[in-house]
Amino acid sequence: MFVVNNFMMALAGLIDFLLTAYMWIIIGRAIISWVNADPYNPIVRFLYEATEPLLGRIRRMLPLSMGGIDFSPMILIMVIMFLQSFLVPTMKQIAMRMG
Repeated sequence: MFVVNNFMMALAGLIDFLLTAYMWIIIGRAIISWVNADPYNPIVRFLYEATEPLLGRIRRMLPLSMGGIDFSPMILIMVIMFLQSFLVPTMKQIAMRMG
């Protein structure tokens, strides 16, 4: 049973790391949107391609009259923070109970 315990703990740590990395990618995307970045730059293209699928979904759910301010990165970061404070500890507690 310790194998499943270790697997769940490792999976929780990996999910936590990936969520943190994606949060920084979103922050980078938000910062890039404030300046006139070259859209053909590979880093800029990566930031847009990595974040646009989720940010686009959030934008479709938001009301259209938001005063020209895009709140979708902030909402996505809050979702990530929720997952980090709920999903990751829950997985770790399940792993601890298994062991």
